[in-house]
Amino acid sequence: MISQTLQQMLNEQLTRELTASQQYLGMAAYAGSQNLEGWQAFFERQSEEEREHALKIFRFLVEVGAPVKLAALPEVKSEYASLLEATQTALAYEQKVTRDFQAMAQAALEEKDHTTYQFLQWYLEEQIEEESQFDRLVALLESGLNPFLAESLLSKGEEK
Repeated sequence: MISQTLQQMLNEQLTRELTASQQYLGMAAYAGSQNLEGWQAFFERQSEEEREHALKIFRFLVEVGAPVKLAALPEVKSEYASLLEATQTALAYEQKVTRDFQAMAQAALEEKDHTTYQFLQWYLEEQIEEESQFDRLVALLESGLNPFLAESLLSKGEEK
């Protein structure tokens, strides 16, 4: 059984992952409204990936006998001033998620909970990819690259 502190942190992260899934759907809706079908599909894939991340946490909590708390999800934004703003929002969110997982890993180490610490390593590695991907996309959009031209770059790294 994991500590109450880690149970709470993981349940809060479960909610954040589900919220992120919704946020990416909001970004997909924005991209679709701008006729950016490739970007829409990209954000839809990101949404599904976040849901998978949530399910992984959900299953871990169940497997270790910890209570699962499914909190209400907040309404998310689906309108942005630009694709750049949506992508910058995604990057900032992924950077926060990295800090959250680092804090959980640190708590697991301090509690000598090596099982939870090992579980969290997958997420820490995943966050390297997530941040790098959005950092590249922000840089491309900031460079003035036409979003329609950038769509060809969105499928890179899909095979995981």
